[in-house]
Amino acid sequence: MTNIWRLLITPPARGAWNMAVDESILEHIGRGESLPTLRLYSWQPPCLSLGHAQPFADVDVDRLEERGWDVVRRPTGGRAILHRDELTYSVIAPTDEPRVAGSILESHNRLAGALLQAVKALGLPVEIKEDSGASHDPERTQGLTPNPVCFEVPSAYEITVHGKKLIGSAQARRKEGMLQHGSLPLTGNLARITDALTFADESARDDAAQRLLTRATTVESVLGREVLWNDAAQAFVWAFEATLNLTLEEQPLSENERGRADELVREKYASPDWTHRV
Repeated sequence: MTNIWRLLITPPARGAWNMAVDESILEHIGRGESLPTLRLYSWQPPCLSLGHAQPFADVDVDRLEERGWDVVRRPTGGRAILHRDELTYSVIAPTDEPRVAGSILESHNRLAGALLQAVKALGLPVEIKEDSGASHDPERTQGLTPNPVCFEVPSAYEITVHGKKLIGSAQARRKEGMLQHGSLPLTGNLARITDALTFADESARDDAAQRLLTRATTVESVLGREVLWNDAAQAFVWAFEATLNLTLEEQPLSENERGRADELVREKYASPDWTHRV
């Protein structure tokens, strides 16, 4: 077991490039060409990301384009997230790395311990949601069409504060290894995501926006003050090292990783064949 992981901090980027970089790293890790990686990043312009199997019909394209927002489909599951005013993390590692070994829930639980300590270090009174969340989702239990918004329902081992979801995460497993990424909303109005999604009418849109605000929150909403992206990133670095017994060494993308990411942008993440596939 290596105690050295790479820390990769990339500048704000478009959604297609962000997803392509995560996948490129995963491929290189699978070939033993890259270290396990904690990546911290953000998005410019704001981007709506859809889960791997989420219907593209959930997107109101006209409203999305009016706001100048991007859209991308993630390689991981879950529901839609609007990436704006947040710190996004990804953990990419081979499946034989003990810190991510075992089932998805087992590895998610270990990583949740680091996430918990990161936001505690920022001063938030957080806890880990330990059940599946299904009993708290009336749209699942009543057999209705699921709400398209990811942050509305806590899943197992996700981070909550005062009962509201704070960090949303999703994981994918492949032969090359595992990829888990997630979002910590720092500030802003989380209900803005409903501006870019399809609803039966404006009343349903308003209801979804209000429901989201009762079930999810941001760092600033909890603390009553803004936390800068760099400060949140430092908290993540400290917590991952302390909780998972790691040494994080900051290293850039390799030329091969960057080249493959550019290919994946063209061939996959910026292509309608991928984005509109469901």
